[in-house]
Amino acid sequence: MSKKWQISRRRMLKGVGACMALPFLDAMALPGMSSPVPSKSPLRTAFIVMPNGVHPHHWTPAAVGRGYEFTQQLLPLKHLQDDFLVLGELMNMNSLRTADGHYTKTANLLTSTRIRQTTGDNINSGGVSIDQVIANHVGGDTLFPSLEYGLDRIATGVDINVGLTRLYASSISWKTATQPLTKEIDPKMAFDRLFGRYVPGAKIKNDPWKQSVLDAVLDDAKSLKRNLGRSDQDKLTEYLDSVYSLEKRISDGANQEKFAANLTGDVKKELIRLNQNIEEYAEVRSGVDVTEKTRMMLDIMALAFWSDASRVSTFLFGNSVSNRNFSFLPGVNDGHHSISHHMDDEKKLAQYVKITQWHMEQYAYFIEKLKSMKEGESNVFDNSMIMFSSDLRDGNRHSPRNLPVLLAGRAGGRIKPGQNLIYEKETPLANLYVTMLEALNIEKTSFADSTGKLANILA
Repeated sequence: MSKKWQISRRRMLKGVGACMALPFLDAMALPGMSSPVPSKSPLRTAFIVMPNGVHPHHWTPAAVGRGYEFTQQLLPLKHLQDDFLVLGELMNMNSLRTADGHYTKTANLLTSTRIRQTTGDNINSGGVSIDQVIANHVGGDTLFPSLEYGLDRIATGVDINVGLTRLYASSISWKTATQPLTKEIDPKMAFDRLFGRYVPGAKIKNDPWKQSVLDAVLDDAKSLKRNLGRSDQDKLTEYLDSVYSLEKRISDGANQEKFAANLTGDVKKELIRLNQNIEEYAEVRSGVDVTEKTRMMLDIMALAFWSDASRVSTFLFGNSVSNRNFSFLPGVNDGHHSISHHMDDEKKLAQYVKITQWHMEQYAYFIEKLKSMKEGESNVFDNSMIMFSSDLRDGNRHSPRNLPVLLAGRAGGRIKPGQNLIYEKETPLANLYVTMLEALNIEKTSFADSTGKLANILA
């Protein structure tokens, strides 16, 4: 029997024309800045994550250094060989400290800390994620400190197979150890939130920042707060304060005028093109092929970087244990998670490779999009770092050792791409994060379980 103080994760604060999803609260019932880097152009950082691992024997190139031969799964990136690094033998050690196969390897991929093992809403990632560390340093000069995007809705309930809440499946970005940042999964909502008011000639149907969202939901928030325990009241107050702070920055007339004034003609053309594509997509979308939706979300990320709406973003292709149907790919006839448990069956392994290749195609698409966005004598890609990884090496063995990690971009000349680098076995993944922080001139010599920087990456 449900108690008065128990509420659903779907519970919304609703007002006229406005709604807000709540943060994770204990009362939710389970169904079952330093200055930015000195540079002519700002530096951007993105973290792109794929669930379920890769074929372990067709990922890492045999030769170390430059001029290596491509493996099957990396082939979609062959024409971009000089633009990214392949990083071998990195490991997220703290993801091994529970019996879980997936969730605590996804949720802590960007924190490199130990997840609290729980079936409830008292989730804890063990620390702040690296994207938020960066956002805390460079996000002050943009409309949005960071952006969190993905394809799947929040997972709820308990996975009885491992005795863990599925809430860990959905989040890789953590503002605090107990506050995950909810990802946006709808291209139109993501675009309108960022750019709706700036599209030349477009009429804004529903500007989410036209009036205060908090003002619209205030009565509902007060009513809800009276029915929460003290701990949840504090959480809700903290959450509403953070939304109000962001809302104030976005709606500030000076910020809006400054942002609008810096939109170049090329950026405005891209705004018009992408807005029209999203409007058309919203009318006709159907089927299981998520390629178009994925590329629209990546387009929005790229445009956010180009326009300097934000300099930090994450993108989660699928939640933990995602069994997305990839039958839209020739030769694939099952879901991602099912195929990842291949049991060394050659037919399933062949499909596993095709699914990873599709993800590499999307990664290549994002790189090419950023390269097409001119910025002075350079381009947005050259002033970026774009990490790609999965939380597992091999989905069949749930192995987080020797993770499949790529790092694309030049970070304004601070990164030396074009190499296949193999480190000592079980080198902390956090060492990469420390290296990225140095590339951004963020003075932080350690992160989570790091033991130092990675060699041969920084120029």
